[in-house]
Amino acid sequence: MMKYTVVIVEDHILLSQALSGLVNGFSKFKVLYICKNGKELLTRFKDAKNIPDVVLMDINMPIMNGIETTEALKKEYPKVKVLALSVEEDEHTILKMLRAGAKGYLLKDTEKSILENALVQVQETGFYHTENVTSLLLGSLEPKKEEKKVLLKEREIEFIKHACTEKTYKEIAKDMCLSPKTVEGYRDSIFEKLNLKNRTGLVIYAIKSKLFIP
Repeated sequence: MMKYTVVIVEDHILLSQALSGLVNGFSKFKVLYICKNGKELLTRFKDAKNIPDVVLMDINMPIMNGIETTEALKKEYPKVKVLALSVEEDEHTILKMLRAGAKGYLLKDTEKSILENALVQVQETGFYHTENVTSLLLGSLEPKKEEKKVLLKEREIEFIKHACTEKTYKEIAKDMCLSPKTVEGYRDSIFEKLNLKNRTGLVIYAIKSKLFIP
């Protein structure tokens, strides 16, 4: 059976070797090679046979970090799926990886079965987040409510697209020719409609709903 190929980008050697052993034990995957940073990865990618299906990407690395590398892959190798792997649990870092083009986000203390499922989901459906990270971002959002079709006005959709960028709410108000107070009203109304608690949750909703394509 043909296996999906994985490259691990991680600057801690023991961890990268341990991850490699785990991934090679999964029935649908095999590790092509390991890199210590993004620059090394992009150098290896110059040879077509070194381009995998999925990259397991650490975020905090020397020389070229995971966010910079993911952005480069999105531009130069858009078919390669990136699954972020990090100890970072703060919303700002997760949001940056999503904007950069990561298709999933795993915490390093995750269980083996979750890692395998994440690789399968990212490869076969194109998107994955662990329950912990999704819960962190979306609060108490229930799966059924998440799937429920919500009617959004044209200006609300416009606001969501702006919110998926690095712009502040004040800058969004200027671009939409609205007052900051009106934009805050849009934000609060959308959060209530979609049962969201923060901007990162809104970005995940936008990606899943294809309102925003990183």
